[in-house]
Amino acid sequence: MSNDKITAATAGADVLRDTNWAGRLRRLDTVVSTQEEAKLLAEKGVPEGTAVMAEEQTGGRGTRGRRWHSPKGKGIWMSVVLRPAIPLQSTPQLTLLAGVAVCSAIRKLTGVEAGIKWPNDLLARGRKLCGILLESNVGPGGLQYAIAGIGISANLSEEDYPAELRNNATSLLIEGGMPVDREQLAAEVLRELDYHYKLYMDQGLKPIARLWEEQSVTLGRRIGLKTPQGWLEGTAVGLGEDGGLLLRADNGSVTSVCSGEITLI
Repeated sequence: MSNDKITAATAGADVLRDTNWAGRLRRLDTVVSTQEEAKLLAEKGVPEGTAVMAEEQTGGRGTRGRRWHSPKGKGIWMSVVLRPAIPLQSTPQLTLLAGVAVCSAIRKLTGVEAGIKWPNDLLARGRKLCGILLESNVGPGGLQYAIAGIGISANLSEEDYPAELRNNATSLLIEGGMPVDREQLAAEVLRELDYHYKLYMDQGLKPIARLWEEQSVTLGRRIGLKTPQGWLEGTAVGLGEDGGLLLRADNGSVTSVCSGEITLI
């Protein structure tokens, strides 16, 4: 198998063999969105850990409906079905968990010093390397399932990006100077996700929060934060017990923010 090719013929078990997931890996060629494919499977009752990975997305999306650039054969475009027995209000913590898992996998396998920008991006040298999209489904009994979408720009060159993204986006190829074996990277991401998910379910947010803080490029920085309640500015100082970002204003007051869009100042 080529180092830069994930083929539909490859057995999904090869990637999942070192995890405890009950689910299977579904490999597809071109899809509109792996999120939508994973949702369809989740609605059919597939077990936790079922993952959908595609060579290309024609309508990949990030947060707030933004389009995610997902060219064929260049990245890890993947969505994983989770079925955690947690309160609905705790679902944003899964985004933190996924960020830690993916950042750990990238650092371990490639040596690229990726860092987490709250709440759902991974950066390298200030440019976006990976996005995470966590979507949940709620039923009469509470949380039914969550889909963790992971988009890693692996082997994109500068020329693979449209002009409007080149100043803000990067890839593991650009940062590391050599192509990444996407098969190995996908396997490492799933192993790390499996490990950190089990850690979270066994011990709660605390160990995940500690790892997130170690990998963060947000903490200690002055940021602007667009929230549903309005614009905030201050210094990011940590994570609260609920996983919210702790923002210290100029007057010394500290606010916990659970959602929003930040700008590093």
